[in-house]
Amino acid sequence: MIVVKIGGAEGLGIEPLCADVAHLIGSGEQMVLVHGGSHQTNVISEKLGHPPRFVTSASGHVSRYTDRETLEIFAMVVAGRVNKLLVEQLQGLGVNAVGLSGPDGRLLAGRRKSSLKIVESGKRKVLRDEWSGVIQEVNVSLLKLLLDHGYTPVIAPLAISHEGEMVNVDGDRAAAAVAVALQAETLILLSNVPGLLRDFPDESSLTHRIGHGEVEAHFPYAQGRMKKKLLGAREALEGGAGRVILGDGRIEAPVSQALAGRGTVIE
Repeated sequence: MIVVKIGGAEGLGIEPLCADVAHLIGSGEQMVLVHGGSHQTNVISEKLGHPPRFVTSASGHVSRYTDRETLEIFAMVVAGRVNKLLVEQLQGLGVNAVGLSGPDGRLLAGRRKSSLKIVESGKRKVLRDEWSGVIQEVNVSLLKLLLDHGYTPVIAPLAISHEGEMVNVDGDRAAAAVAVALQAETLILLSNVPGLLRDFPDESSLTHRIGHGEVEAHFPYAQGRMKKKLLGAREALEGGAGRVILGDGRIEAPVSQALAGRGTVIE
């Protein structure tokens, strides 16, 4: 079992990725895809007159501030456009893909964060009306039902709260939660860099391998979104996933190349 997180940043090649996924599934691999859509959400948000706002948490993680209007734009773009275009691409390649988001069948459920503690201009602040959440449950029986009948789930990173409210969740951590629920042999987190860079953005400074217990020591090297990827990697490994690979989503056959050891392998 392989869980692949497709990054939402600009510059990622969806066509070669889907072709690679189709090849691997045709060779007998079982896969679940989780995807982002941050770049396209930013573009649409600007056009709709509600530009994105990114904030830094007290723990140093950068995330999207999600008020209710932002949540609905995110759902429209990511669970609508991005998800269905991926399903279309995979179906055209012979993969019987099924597009889902976390609220469907309570696939991803958890706690809503009603407020967010951030650091802005050196000052600590609390933002209210926050519609993001933390995944606490994965409907693994639904995933296994689909997989056992030959379907490939393609999951948008939204979840449902315990109160029945839709919330935005981090895509890398969603992929990690799915990998733990399925006890996946491999979780691959693809992005627009070759892996963890010790001297960002110098791609020659790629870290090729990190030991299972060494993830924490590498957080100081992670810049921007890479911090969330390392956090997801740690959660996946602690939950029983076999290994995590931080791979390059810009290259040909990105999943196959990650499986062959290209990128940052954490195990």
